[in-house]
Amino acid sequence: METRDEILEVTAQVTNLLLEKNDAYGDSALHPIGIFSKGDAVQSLTARIDDKLMRIKNRGINDQTEDTVDDLIGYLVLLKIAIKNQK
Repeated sequence: METRDEILEVTAQVTNLLLEKNDAYGDSALHPIGIFSKGDAVQSLTARIDDKLMRIKNRGINDQTEDTVDDLIGYLVLLKIAIKNQK
């Protein structure tokens, strides 16, 4: 498989993951409910990203943490959207 095709395949998987989670959780990543945390979307997302990076730091990247990499990519996409929305 060509790298271009692999890029398309992986980004499609991340897109599907984001859409599935958005359906399941509503738009909570970009519009946090704010019951406990009073941070905005950017602060909330950066906290989630920190958690994912800590998990990778502590456990490494392996079969058991591969979903963490997917989550991290998704949160970075959402962070980019949140930053754009703040402007």
